[in-house]
Amino acid sequence: MTNINLGCGAQIIDGWINVDYSLGAVFAKLPLFSTLNRVFHVFGQEWDPRIALYDLRKPFPWADDSADVVYTSHTLEHFSREDGLRFLHECFRILKPEGVIRILVPDLAHNIAQYNAGQLRADAFVEGLGVLYGLGKTSWKKRLAPLVEYPHKCHYDTPTLVTILQEIGFTARGRQPYDSEINGIARIEDEGRTRHAVIVEGRKWRPDAAAHCDSYDTVSPPAGISLGRYYCGSKK
Repeated sequence: MTNINLGCGAQIIDGWINVDYSLGAVFAKLPLFSTLNRVFHVFGQEWDPRIALYDLRKPFPWADDSADVVYTSHTLEHFSREDGLRFLHECFRILKPEGVIRILVPDLAHNIAQYNAGQLRADAFVEGLGVLYGLGKTSWKKRLAPLVEYPHKCHYDTPTLVTILQEIGFTARGRQPYDSEINGIARIEDEGRTRHAVIVEGRKWRPDAAAHCDSYDTVSPPAGISLGRYYCGSKK
């Protein structure tokens, strides 16, 4: 089976293709990086040099209908709406018919509920969206923040993400942590990342379903989805 972990971060799973393009993953390929990182704590985690480097905003290097599973946790929200749509269409393209996609992203509905209940002030609400750089960092780390931090560019709730996947051609629905059609899901799913998260899983059920999307790099959302429901920022 070909299982692909897109935006793996520092967590790699044996037997999977683990892909990332963060600066830590790039530096991990350099001699002595691991030692220097432990001394100076440039990154808050260890990076494995076995991670495959690839910019996931570009067309994927895998062939059509070649993957059995695509797993992506807390990655989609780092793309603009347009880049995110490209990413999801590429996931559809590379998955085999009946292949499974599982996506985790922060749940905007949870943040809004906390704010509406008076549990978050407005300034804390904005910080909680993950759209800012260098919070709580020392001065030199604040200068490095734009290079080593990747703020959120788009936010989702469960109905929105389910609808987007369905329009691309997946069957999809919300899931609970570790509730999955992916065998051995506990090997890859981090419990901490499931908290207050949208978890959606889908199957590629109709290989020609994306044919109606001649181009998905438009700034307009797909038919039937209002711009507001994407909760996205400006195009970048």
